[in-house]
Amino acid sequence: MLGRTLVDTLTESPSSALTGVARVLVHGGKLKVQKAEELAASAKERRVSFVAAVVESGEMTPVALAHSLSSALSVPLLDLDAVDAQRLPRTFIDAKLITQYKVLPLGKRGSRLFLACADPTDQEASERIKFATQLSPEWVIVEYDKLIRQIDAHATPASQALESIASADFDFDVTEEDTAPAATPDAVAEVEDAPVVRFLQKMLVDAINLRASDLHFEPYEFNYRVRFRIDGELREITQPPIAIKDKLASRIKVISRLDISEKRVPQDGRMKLRFGTKSVDFRVSTLPTLFGEKIVIRILDSSSAKLGIEALGYEPAEKERLMHAIYRPYGMVLVTGPTGSGKTVSLYTCLNILNQPGVNISTVEDPAEINLPGINQVNVNDKAGMNFAVALKSFLRQDPDIIMVGEIRDLETADIAIKAAQTGHMVMSTLHTNDAPSTLTRLLNMGVAPFNIASSVLLITAQRLVRRLCDGCKKPGDYPREALLKAGYRDADLDGSWIPYKAIGCANCNNGYKGRVGIYQAMPVTEEIQRIILSQGSAVDIAAAAQRDGVRDLRQSGLQKVRLGATSLEEVIAATNE
Repeated sequence: MLGRTLVDTLTESPSSALTGVARVLVHGGKLKVQKAEELAASAKERRVSFVAAVVESGEMTPVALAHSLSSALSVPLLDLDAVDAQRLPRTFIDAKLITQYKVLPLGKRGSRLFLACADPTDQEASERIKFATQLSPEWVIVEYDKLIRQIDAHATPASQALESIASADFDFDVTEEDTAPAATPDAVAEVEDAPVVRFLQKMLVDAINLRASDLHFEPYEFNYRVRFRIDGELREITQPPIAIKDKLASRIKVISRLDISEKRVPQDGRMKLRFGTKSVDFRVSTLPTLFGEKIVIRILDSSSAKLGIEALGYEPAEKERLMHAIYRPYGMVLVTGPTGSGKTVSLYTCLNILNQPGVNISTVEDPAEINLPGINQVNVNDKAGMNFAVALKSFLRQDPDIIMVGEIRDLETADIAIKAAQTGHMVMSTLHTNDAPSTLTRLLNMGVAPFNIASSVLLITAQRLVRRLCDGCKKPGDYPREALLKAGYRDADLDGSWIPYKAIGCANCNNGYKGRVGIYQAMPVTEEIQRIILSQGSAVDIAAAAQRDGVRDLRQSGLQKVRLGATSLEEVIAATNE
């Protein structure tokens, strides 16, 4: 309406046969009459708008055209790049009208609907939108090319967007055994949505190819993102359409044997992919968030348990202490560290060494992450009443030689594990503590009696994973002597016999790093440490005693890795406390 009124009030000119934008441009001296008539005829023949014809012909740039129309018609001008596309309303106008008339709703105030357009003189569009919405259109001029991009993105279905991300074909199967409770027809349709299936498969394949340890599917209010943890660092991979979040969650839940109807509580499950002869296991965890379910998928690599102690990063002294402890006939070996520090891999590496035909090994985990033939593995099932304590009690009636407990979380589990260690069994387990000395105080705080700890625990290993320097591009680092001393080196260590390296970055690595290596604090429980425990000594006393016995703490172990050129000083400082 506004455009028509303004155009009608323009003074009569030789271009009286032209209407709308064409007439405005001719009157303003931007186009010659003859050229305008040619473009108008071409636009009519091709069934496109006059604005599109002008831009495509190259007579005017989208920017110049928008500025000319805004000035001539006194209509506001807007740069669409300054608008957050995710926050644009999507319900005011039908998608067909948006595509047909090349308009984009910006917002509503009272009975007025603000619309972005390249041609505010289009009467047909004005009347159709007014009729459809019962609102009065208010035009805002935008650049034609930016408008078309936004409309295309607005109109692209989620399935097409996914197809563009996951266009490759896949030739592997997803195991779907023991599927969770029967799904409704609607839910089945969601799960079997082909683009979603292909997208998930592509993400899993990409994660494996990039050597990722975890995949994070994270829903937010206006976007949905997928991140991979590569060499311990989270990296954003893609942002699929937010419309797929529920379908993707349902798909993952079905193949992980989870309840797809339950979206209010966290769930844990497993799934397996088969690539021809090779299969890869995944652990799945769902978490309800404000805007949907966040899903984390951990890639479980069974081959990592067969690499050997040296490949994990154990130094000769630490390896000797560990081997000496695990070959003992009875006692307890504890591995500590945060989530994702490689505790399970360390334990399974030890179990793989001990896994002989004459040895009975039983493990209980939540859930079992690595499958090893020859080991009796049990999953915790809290709903069925199968917790760590119940499993441990039953193990003791199964004539075991070696017991592995996934995690000691409470006094009951700790008590049974320690009693098993005291009655002729080798017990291995994990705890979440910062370092080896604080593990003993953690057990005391749980309520375990000091004499039980002193008589059963043989060795405690604390560990962290740091990124390994890429051998192809690492270069000597020029660190000031003061910085090296502050990091923890002694004067005697800085004798010039070694050079610290720093990360550079190349095509074959991730910012100068490729893979990860462990740093370890392997602390045997000596007679002196036993006496400190029995006298209710602190973690500081235990740490001092361990230092006197030649046990390196995590920082010192990391500094040794820097000396060997395996990692950088920055990595060690970031992963350890002084």
